Amino acid sequence: MRIALHTRVREDRVAAYEEAHRDVPAELTAAIRAAGCTSWTIWRSGTDLFHLIDCEDYARLLAELEKLPVNIAWQTRMAELLDVVHDYSEEGAGAGLPVVWQL
Repeated sequence: MRIALHTRVREDRVAAYEEAHRDVPAELTAAIRAAGCTSWTIWRSGTDLFHLIDCEDYARLLAELEKLPVNIAWQTRMAELLDVVHDYSEEGAGAGLPVVWQL
């Protein structure tokens, strides 16, 4: 399945956000893949961040990552940089952007 998300980085933290993503912990990327994600791309326009995630099951992906210490540490770090964070709650599993058009 393909999920698109929108988050927002704090205006004064853009450089720190991009720097953090140049060194995502290998343990975290391995956990993301193990949870069924095959691709996760983030684009930035100003402070708006757009995520495109390809995974087997987005709700399962969130559930498997939510309690992992490496992800908790990463989300704590991201919370310092973001105005709108990635929602790991059960409600967040349905928070993807709706498809308007596709070719």
